[in-house]
Amino acid sequence: MKRLLAAGLIAGVLGITALAAPVSAEESSGNGWEDAWDDDWADEPDRPVWSGFVELAGGTQVVAGETPRDATLGELRGQAETEWLGEGYTLSFKGEVLHDEVLNDTDLEVRELALQVPVGTALDLKAGRQVLTWGTGDLLFLNDLFPKDFESFFAGRDDEYLKAPSNAIRISAYHDWLNAEVVWTPEFEPDRYLDGERFSLFDPAAGAIGVVDPPLDAATPDGLSSGELALRLFKRVRATEYALYAYRGYFKQPSAVNRQGRPTFAPMTAFGMSVRAPLGSGLVNGEFAWYESRDDGNGDDPRVPNSQARWLIGYERELITNLTGAVQYYGERIADYDALRSSAPNRETLPDKWRSLLTARLSYRAMRDTLTLGLFAFVSPSDEDYHLRPTVSYRVSDTWRLSAGANLFGGRKSHTFFGQLEDNSNVYVRLRRYY
Repeated sequence: MKRLLAAGLIAGVLGITALAAPVSAEESSGNGWEDAWDDDWADEPDRPVWSGFVELAGGTQVVAGETPRDATLGELRGQAETEWLGEGYTLSFKGEVLHDEVLNDTDLEVRELALQVPVGTALDLKAGRQVLTWGTGDLLFLNDLFPKDFESFFAGRDDEYLKAPSNAIRISAYHDWLNAEVVWTPEFEPDRYLDGERFSLFDPAAGAIGVVDPPLDAATPDGLSSGELALRLFKRVRATEYALYAYRGYFKQPSAVNRQGRPTFAPMTAFGMSVRAPLGSGLVNGEFAWYESRDDGNGDDPRVPNSQARWLIGYERELITNLTGAVQYYGERIADYDALRSSAPNRETLPDKWRSLLTARLSYRAMRDTLTLGLFAFVSPSDEDYHLRPTVSYRVSDTWRLSAGANLFGGRKSHTFFGQLEDNSNVYVRLRRYY
């Protein structure tokens, strides 16, 4: 039944594609009923314009290992989006139908369905389902505590799917001396974390990498009492951007364990700041965040994550014509580490007190910007692990794009973040048709 539903919806998207395709000059030069048809549409200036794409994607592992499945990506996706512009409001919509052959699942997702209303000249309200993003990091998120989808990111889907949607109310206020954004998420929206259904993970009980069966199912706070509140104060002074952040909610990953031994999300309060400015021929950015673990003020409860300090500094510039390079240094420090170490049941798998991570991005455009070659590298000197993301994208025409790439993982320790994914290294290819 799900496959029939997916086929019908994707056929509908293909139908919209056909209707939205450009008409040749010969086909549009007639008279009579064709001109009358054109006049009818001309009488509807507020008619919404639909756009989107249909995409076929596949991916497979490249190393032998103990994993849930050999295929990491196998899907047919259709997306449609539009905006309705009314008198004093904008209603935006972006929806998708996805058939995932790897998990034998068909799903409908609304990535955006939000009403945006200006209130006077200095206030803006947006309520509904939307994708939110803050901060200055390149694929590193300190003060951006809106949900992420790491399974999509590691499986080879487009980078836009790293940002997951949430149901929220965003209020933006603008003033000459300071701007502010407040986001209220009525019910907690966690990251779409790795649950072991598509990738093998480190199993603390077994002390080794393996297939998680059944998949990880964390206890998630729910109801209005689980709501999240985020604040950003920001201002541009000449060419420099400054921002302050505050957040009250939960750690976005299920890094805590409840009394029943089930993974869950620990309460957290966060504060931070960021700056971005031109430097030489490029841009420099810096960011800092403090994560306060509200249920473990002393850091001696091994079931709850300790408080942490996180920071990064980055620089980006064009190296030569059409070649852009960027680097980042990211660091973490666990608070009350001695108390955590003395109470930990297994010290061998404890994270280090200090964690460092280096990233590098190279992007080269060629053939009149129709071909883009890219490489993004995560390398952690402290964890001794890495994640490499080579990519290539070719715009065949205005409506067709072919993309390919790889996710390559490795590390000396099986319990580190990237090291546990070593058996899941994969290659993928995607073919997308826009309309």
